[in-house]
Amino acid sequence: MMSNQPTAAQVAQPVRTDAYLDTLQMFTGVALILFMWSHMILVASVNFGPGVMNAIAGFLERTYLAQTGGPVIAFVFLVHFVLAARKLPFRAKEQKAMWEHSVRFNHLDTWLWNVQAITAMIILIMGSIHMWTVLTNLPITAAKSAARVQTGWWLLFYLLLLPMIELHVGIGFYRIGVKWGWITRSNRKGLKRFENKLTLVFITIGLITLFTLYFIINPA
Repeated sequence: MMSNQPTAAQVAQPVRTDAYLDTLQMFTGVALILFMWSHMILVASVNFGPGVMNAIAGFLERTYLAQTGGPVIAFVFLVHFVLAARKLPFRAKEQKAMWEHSVRFNHLDTWLWNVQAITAMIILIMGSIHMWTVLTNLPITAAKSAARVQTGWWLLFYLLLLPMIELHVGIGFYRIGVKWGWITRSNRKGLKRFENKLTLVFITIGLITLFTLYFIINPA
């Protein structure tokens, strides 16, 4: 009589595939975290004057980093979302089960995952709009950035997008450390506080930059 139980090889293959996909998700996540921190610092250079931001943007243009890097980041962004979407609860039944699970256990890391999942969906839409708007209107200049922020609903758009990105990036940085072992039970509280402070610092830098673009820079 033949057994219907799966063999070790049949069980191991999906597990190994998931491990590869999780590793790729981690690398794309780390790449996006580093990009977002760098992007924030580069845009914040406008706080030292439009000429500083224009000089940096000009360098990126002359070296074709803006023209090639933008599409590459957009591709990494899409790959990361597809990989992460394997675990997102898209169906109403799954969302209800996830919410009940979160309330029942009331565990910080579970709530952080929920925040990351929600911000991911918001960033997918708003981040795509932002990238399309910037990449189809090169070259990047302080005047163009100021004109966009000072026009229509763009200021409110960025006031929402800014904390969504920084929360997602900060939580992602923390969860990668937990998942891959360099954040342990002994140092978790300290590194979590560090991550919270880092997120707050980048949100503050972003708000100051938006203030500069809206009130200080002349888009004419």
